Amino acid sequence: MNNHWIFTEEHEMFRKSFRKFVDKEVKPHVLAWEEQGEVSRSFFKRMGDLGYLGIKVPEQYGGLGLDYVTEAVLVEELNKCGSAGAAAAIGAHMGIAMTPILNFGSEEQKQVYVRSAVHGEKIAALGITEPNTGSDVASLSTIARKEGENYVLTGSKTFITNGVNADYVVVAAKMLDKPVHRNISLFIVDTDRSGFHVGKRLDKLGWRGSDTADLYLDEVVVPKENIIGEEDEGFSYIMQNFQWERIMMALSAVAQAEMAFESTKKYTQERIQFEKPLTGFQVVRHKLVDMSVDLEKARHMAYKALYYIQQGEDATTEATMAKAYAGEMVNRVTDEAVQLHGGAGYMMEYDVQRYWRDARIQSIGGGTTQIMNEILAKRLQVVE
Repeated sequence: MNNHWIFTEEHEMFRKSFRKFVDKEVKPHVLAWEEQGEVSRSFFKRMGDLGYLGIKVPEQYGGLGLDYVTEAVLVEELNKCGSAGAAAAIGAHMGIAMTPILNFGSEEQKQVYVRSAVHGEKIAALGITEPNTGSDVASLSTIARKEGENYVLTGSKTFITNGVNADYVVVAAKMLDKPVHRNISLFIVDTDRSGFHVGKRLDKLGWRGSDTADLYLDEVVVPKENIIGEEDEGFSYIMQNFQWERIMMALSAVAQAEMAFESTKKYTQERIQFEKPLTGFQVVRHKLVDMSVDLEKARHMAYKALYYIQQGEDATTEATMAKAYAGEMVNRVTDEAVQLHGGAGYMMEYDVQRYWRDARIQSIGGGTTQIMNEILAKRLQVVE
């Protein structure tokens, strides 16, 4: 058991069950997915068949109607599969791309797009980041213009998780005749539409178990029924969606750090130098202690943010703090893990090198640590 009060007996029963699923049906495929650069489509379908893609989705849209905490358990355990990229592909699908439709979409959109994603029949992606626009969402340059009963989208997106295999992408685009922060809308774009193109598959340092791509929209016609919520409310929707995304990233960083810590503890207990295990040296023992303390700080920050969002409260400050701290923590812990493995840590045959590579994105994706600190400076009224 995780031994934290936020988890009930039911949550821990789910953890035990899902952990068995990860051991049996995820871990054996990790190396293949890493080599292929993507999670197989059949795995999305398998997750959907078992209900795992719709944990917090209401039953009327094909989900289980459970809570954020249950989905948090899934995020934690899936990230211990050994491939943060594989976990990221599933997380982007169910926790990031689907969420704006679930929270702000029409009844028809939920029945069509949420339901198909929950069942693993369609893979979803979120298209916000552009070649010249990252954290500054208000400056994106993908354009949407009205033409009769439709919208026409033109622009490009980059670093899009699930971009290669997505069946639909939630695309952020702006209307030029509206003021900044009030000119962005979200559109559901089916990837089989004329003018939609997938660019090259991006070759990444880590997260190699997920497909990531450039996307191009060349006069893509999108019916008015595919705009999410209200026109010009896209910026607000994106900002609200960041709360859960950042909590998910904090939880995943903690899970990855825990995995690196446990493997390093085992290695240092077994590795003999100067006629005793590495843990026989005080400096090694203290390094392990520091790693564990760092990890626990991040864990409890993530759980506090999780509690707030579970209660339906504004979790912006807590989620931002958790994301900022956990993103840096997992880099420290995995780097120390490589160090304590010595030369073995630099060899591709040892999993710790993958933990280190996968960790590096955590302080960048979903908003850099520097952006998190700027948000916190405003939230804490450090600046006017």
